[in-house]
Amino acid sequence: MQSNKKILFTDLDGTLLNDEKQISPGNQAAIDEALSKGHAIVISTGRSLTSALALAKRLGFSGEDCYVIAWNGGQIYDLYHEKTIYSRTLPRALVRPLFDAADAWNIHIQTYDSSHVLSEHDTRMLRDYERFTGHPSRVVANVDRVLTEDPHKILAILYDAHEYLDAFREKILSSYSDTISSFFSSNDYLEIVPIGVSKGSAIRWMCDYLDVPPENSVAAGDAQNDISMLEAAQIGAVMCNAFPGVAEHGNYVTQADNNHDGLAEIIRKFLLQ
Repeated sequence: MQSNKKILFTDLDGTLLNDEKQISPGNQAAIDEALSKGHAIVISTGRSLTSALALAKRLGFSGEDCYVIAWNGGQIYDLYHEKTIYSRTLPRALVRPLFDAADAWNIHIQTYDSSHVLSEHDTRMLRDYERFTGHPSRVVANVDRVLTEDPHKILAILYDAHEYLDAFREKILSSYSDTISSFFSSNDYLEIVPIGVSKGSAIRWMCDYLDVPPENSVAAGDAQNDISMLEAAQIGAVMCNAFPGVAEHGNYVTQADNNHDGLAEIIRKFLLQ
């Protein structure tokens, strides 16, 4: 066990990134200092690996202690060795019935191949997602026929109708509970991933993989898909700008929000002291 090494798992949107989707100089400086002291930094996101890698490049993340957890825990990537070290996917056979069900409920649904977001409809939600994440999209006639590999994630999106989207989750997705897990990453985004996949399970896997004691783990997040991560880490640091109900799953709430170096506060308090 590397008793002095600590590992930080940080969410992106609302945590590491400000509302302009930028990394502040203060957060960047704290991350650089933590890495220079031999601690590990892990970007943990619901985004695709493509989107997360683009951000990691912007951050200059390429050292031995830099990793990405993508798809809410479905894929873990070693940035230094440029390789995937863990991967879990959904069976392609699920894609068609889930897309058909979402269509029947008038809910936007999308999945992913190695390079694109895939949707069967050119919707506002798709275009907003493409702009928001920087991940290119393709509109195709039959997604399940275009996919050549099992996808890591399916995402259902519906604006300003959280209760309706939650009803879809309860009435439709519950029938596949032996195969999938589903949870919200925001009020409008319903994540659909392989059963057992979560940011929390990824934390446990990473601590074992890096031989870091679990008590040396710190997680930082703000949204519902961060809850398993906040509960799995020794320190669950919740951003003060977090969604309602998230704070009760952590054991520290920041004084500064994501627009005022809240992540730097966490790093200096729990990694650098």
